[in-house]
Amino acid sequence: MLTQDGGCPKSILAIKDAIETMDGRWKLPILISLSAGTKRFKEIAKDVSGISDKMLSKELKELELNKLITREVSELSVVEYSITEHGKSLEKVMKELYDWGLEHRRQIIGK
Repeated sequence: MLTQDGGCPKSILAIKDAIETMDGRWKLPILISLSAGTKRFKEIAKDVSGISDKMLSKELKELELNKLITREVSELSVVEYSITEHGKSLEKVMKELYDWGLEHRRQIIGK
């Protein structure tokens, strides 16, 4: 199998990139929050229970860098976040993860 820099087989580089983009505990919950519509920082914080403001700020910046969300500042200096079309393309993946997670829970803990 052909390899890229770092010894990763070419066939798994895309998976590695996807996992690194979504790495961490908070990115999926933030995207789920924003999938319901445009929100302000505090609205996202309320939806994503347990996240600190510092961590939310960090994760929002990373999601924006990866073009999964946009940050818009209005003339009144109101900041709002929205999921992008690229971010919405993860909905199928999130649904599959949800289904897999339910089955995994049944297999591991019987619930």
